[in-house]
This record gives sequence, structure tokens and C-alpha cells, in this order.
Amino acid sequence: MQVVGTGGPVMGEVTGAGAGTRGEPDGVRGGTGGGKGAAGGAPVLGRRGLGLRLLALGGVLVLHALPGAAAAGQNPVERRALQGLRLRYGSARQAGLLDRHLEGVVAEVRRFLGPSPEYPYFAGAVVLAGRGRTVALHRALGDAVRYADYDGRTDRAREFPAAERIAMAEDTVFDLASLTKLFTSILAVQQIERRRLELEAPVHRHLPEFTGGGKELITVRQLLTHTSGLRSWAPFYQEATREGQLRLLWSVRPQEPPGTVYRYSDLNLIALQLLLERITGHTLDALLQKEITAPLGMQRTRFNPPLSWRRSTAATEVQRPPWSGRDRGLVWGEVHDENAHALGGVAGHAGVFGTAWDLAVLARTLLDGGVYAGKRILRPASVELLFTDFNTAFPGDDHGLGFELYQHWYMGAMATPGSAGHTGFTGTSLVLDPSTDSYLILLGNSVHPVRTWRAGSAPRVAAGNRFARAVPVRTRHGGASWFSGMEPGSSGTLTLPPVTPATAAARLRCAVWWDTVPGAGAFHLELLEVPDPAGVKCPAPAGSAAGGGPGTDAGAGAGTDAGGPAGPVWQPVPFNTVRSTGGSPEQWPDGTAGGWSQRIWHRLEAPLGAWAGRTVQLRFRHASTGRYVGRGIYVDVLRIAEPGALLFSEDRPLDGARIEPAGWTRSTD
Repeated sequence: MQVVGTGGPVMGEVTGAGAGTRGEPDGVRGGTGGGKGAAGGAPVLGRRGLGLRLLALGGVLVLHALPGAAAAGQNPVERRALQGLRLRYGSARQAGLLDRHLEGVVAEVRRFLGPSPEYPYFAGAVVLAGRGRTVALHRALGDAVRYADYDGRTDRAREFPAAERIAMAEDTVFDLASLTKLFTSILAVQQIERRRLELEAPVHRHLPEFTGGGKELITVRQLLTHTSGLRSWAPFYQEATREGQLRLLWSVRPQEPPGTVYRYSDLNLIALQLLLERITGHTLDALLQKEITAPLGMQRTRFNPPLSWRRSTAATEVQRPPWSGRDRGLVWGEVHDENAHALGGVAGHAGVFGTAWDLAVLARTLLDGGVYAGKRILRPASVELLFTDFNTAFPGDDHGLGFELYQHWYMGAMATPGSAGHTGFTGTSLVLDPSTDSYLILLGNSVHPVRTWRAGSAPRVAAGNRFARAVPVRTRHGGASWFSGMEPGSSGTLTLPPVTPATAAARLRCAVWWDTVPGAGAFHLELLEVPDPAGVKCPAPAGSAAGGGPGTDAGAGAGTDAGGPAGPVWQPVPFNTVRSTGGSPEQWPDGTAGGWSQRIWHRLEAPLGAWAGRTVQLRFRHASTGRYVGRGIYVDVLRIAEPGALLFSEDRPLDGARIEPAGWTRSTD
């Protein structure tokens, strides 16, 4: 099996003159493969395993068989939602967030209003963030309408006079672009829930025209997870009639056998739109209004906004060839995506307009199991389908039904195995983190005045990192712990003073909490034997990994200090961890742990008996080797003890003062 990138002509989320591919312009998605599972205890059914089980169950049966799926109204979260509680504005404290880091989110977004690196990333943006039912941050920055025209020959934009510009407002309406795919996916899962559609059913069962070249093998699930094998895009805007547009879709053939490749494709959601319209007898815009926006009270979310909305809508691109497939001038109040525009503004892949607040309502609905203010649009088991990884065959491309999962390339440190969201080509994004009951919405007009002025997802990542920091990590005692920080590409050490264990029962014990990008970040426990007074280094104990043996990370500089190979040799120390909530120990024989620790503190224990009678130093080392980071690493309550003797305790002032931090800081959150 293979994973194919998302190239293609100048269209939608997968397009744009070197700046329109999903994620960063060079296609790097970061290390987003699955990390280790739960530490200790009975095996936990993760999102990947759950996806495999769902496939084994097949189709509609999963809605009644999902493990742990509570019936409507049976769990406390759902009971509160069914009571009619709504989102409300409140303080960071009321949301269980840290105000200074929330303000940091605003600061991160604001800096992209300037050169990024040459042109502004966007003319303006609205950022909204919250936890639970409290919206603790809702801020508008910059301009909703700034540029009147753009000249591709000189790469210069003509701005509106200052008096004619329109400032961004908290209730500005945005072209949500590919966030439309989430709405289409929810509508599809509703039909699965009602047994009018089956997840593993072939699409041609409902669309007989959808055949040829292997298309008859494509299933509903493959459309929703971008594993159909269809190409990324087709030029529907070149067809003058609806009949011609449909013929183009019917003529498309899979480029690879369905189910053997992941390729992000607008065609999947366009086909799903036609399927939904066929089985329901309603157009997609009517379904959106009837099934989602009306029940949830999302009054500023719709296809084809009326002309009266134009002054409160963010402008998008000045569209002209060759960077666009159409010559429309300044696009403002109409859908940006050329194909969606040609399809009448209503398409499964793009075309929905909405506000940050309305998206927060949708986020709260999904985090509460499909219900908001007493109105249910999905069962809890159906929401699980949206957030379950079905793409277990394509590590790094975790995907639920419509929702992308665990993607550091735009979620930043908000990415966890349970995080779900999506981006839109116009500069929009939505991230939900069930593990913290939090959500972050960033809406920007980043194609205003032209798509080539921006690339990648740097503002999304920066905002995600700062918002993740706003969710505090608290110690049991409420005091400070050692924190590694969250800087991409950083490293550091936390070195304890020398000790001399006397018995085989000597142990290092502490509490640890970690969240790193799998494959691109970890923490290491290492040991250095201190030379005796005569300057002669004690021999390494039998079986140890002295000299940078197994378990070291040579690529990250493990085993030696910055002085190079001639410097002191630090060797890995095996340890085990146990979740603070209980369970069996998990072994880390290489002295290294990384990935996601489930936002749970763990008790770490490292036997030191092999070094009895020798003077040694221990250190924690963290290393981040990629462009993305997780929430970081925390270490607390450090102790080295053996029967009858406490060799070191950071709680003792003299011991604590001898800890040598390099890149680590004391943090209460």
C-alpha cells in the first residue's frame, strides 16, 4: 500500500501555486503516527483498534455495538446537554484555562498580520477558544476586507482606501471552504444512523452511474476517509452545464484500487453529496438547514449567503488566470472554490459560510455526544464514528468519517490520538480535543488578496501550541514541577547530583507526564558514572549500555555531552511507569519514552542496583527533533532511596538546590 500526496490544479483545499497542498508546502506532515498505548493494565482499545473492530462489524451495526457508547441521556455530560445548557462567555478561570496563555494565542495570531515572511499571512482573523461550555476567548483582528485588486505581473495588491476597508468583527462570516466536508460527513452519518445508508455499501448501490474502471468497488466509508483511489480534483468549472459536470464525475476512474491508497480528494465529497441527495430527495443545502443548522440554532451558517450578508463577510481572493481557474475579480460574499461556484455554490466539498460562534456550537455538540441545548442531531455512537480512525493502514493519515485525527501539522500541540478537526483552503480551521474538553477555531482570510501570498499552516500550529499550554498540567500537591518546554527542535537536561547506592535495592522514583510527537520527540533517563577521586572511571556494570550502546539516540546526541565523543558518556537507564490511576507497569528497556501519556501522571521507577558501590549521576534529557511539538514533559517528586537511606530528595532544600537544569524550568502549570 502507498500514500499519495495531494497535488493538482488550482482548485479548493488541495490546490494553489505551491501554496495550496494540505499542510506545509513541501508536503511534510510531521511524525503523526500512533505512539504507545496506555501504560499498564488491560489493553485499551485505541482509535486504531476501534476502527479495525468497526470494519469487522461492518456498516450500520456499529451504531448499536460500539464499546463504551452510552445510550442517550445516560452519561452526565449528555444529561447536562439535554437539559438545554448553551455556550456562554466566561473567564479563563471559569473555563479551567490560563489567561496569560490564552492571550498568547491572540499574540501568535496577531503576528501573522505582518510579514510572514514577506506578505501578511492573512488580512484578518477571528479566533475563538473554550473549554466545556465556557468560551474564554473570542477575538477579531485585522481586516475582513482590505484589498480591492491584485496584479499578478507585479505581484502587487491595490488596497481599498482606509475609509472603505471593513474591520474584522467577532461575528464576521467566513467562507469555510473544506470545513464544508465536516457538515457533509455529519449528514452522511445521520443517514447511516437512520439505516438508509450503510458504511460498507458500494456507492453505486445508490448512484448506479458511479461505475467504471473500478469505481463500483468504492464504498461509502472510502469516500469519507479519502481512500477511494480517486484523484484529488477535476475541473468541473470547465463544463457549462450540470449534465456536463455530472458526465465528468461519472467518467473519472480510480487511479489505484479502492482501499489501497490515501489521497485527499474533493471528488469523494462531491460524490457523497450526490448520494445524499439521491437517497433523501433533498438538496445538500436543504439538508444542512433541516438537519444541522436549524436544530442547533446556527443562524449564520449556510450555503450561498444572501447579498445582505456581504458587508459582514470576509473577502477572499482576486481570482484571475493563471493562478485561478476563473476570472471573477474580487470574490466577496460568494464561494471561493471554483468548482463549488460552478456547481451553484452548493457542493459536498466546499461552499458553507459560517461564523466562529456557530462552529463553537458545532464543536460543543460533538464533544457532548451529538446534542446541544436539548437538541440532538447524532447519537453518541455516531459521533464515535466521526472520531474513530479508519485509516489504520495509512499511519500518519489518521481519519475518521470526514474528520482528520491527530494531525500536528495544523493542530500543533493540541494533537492527541483523540483530537479531531479539519482545515479550509481560505484560511479556516477547527480542532476539538476530547481529552481536555476543549476546542480552538481559527478563521482567517488568508487567500485575500491571492493564494500565493501564504503557504502552510504556521498560524494554526502557533495558535494550537499556545492554546494547548493554556490547559494546565497540575501536580497532585499543587506546586511546581520541572517542565521541558515546548520549543520545536529544542533539547535540554535535568541533572541530579551524584549519589552512591549501597545496595541492590536502590531506586529512582518520581512522577512523570509527557506528550511528544511520535517519532520526533521523547525523554530519556540516563546515567553517568562519576570518576573516583584518583580520576579513574569505574568500569561499567555487566549488561549495561555504556559507550552509547543499545537504546541511545545517536541522532539526537544521546550518550555524550556537547563536548563530543571525548566527553563523558551517558548511558540509558531502563525504567518502568505505572499510571497514577492504577494498572500494571509498562517497561521502557531503552530508557526512553515518548508519544502521548493520556494526560495522566505516571509513577516512574528505575532500579539502580547494578551500580551499587559506584558513584553515579542521573539525568532526564528531552529532545525534539521535528518542526512540531507536543505539550511537553513534566517531572516531579524526584527521589533516590534504598532501604534505610534516602540518598536524594528534591524536597530537601540542599538536594533541590543541587539539581542542574539546562532547558528545563520550574512550572506550576
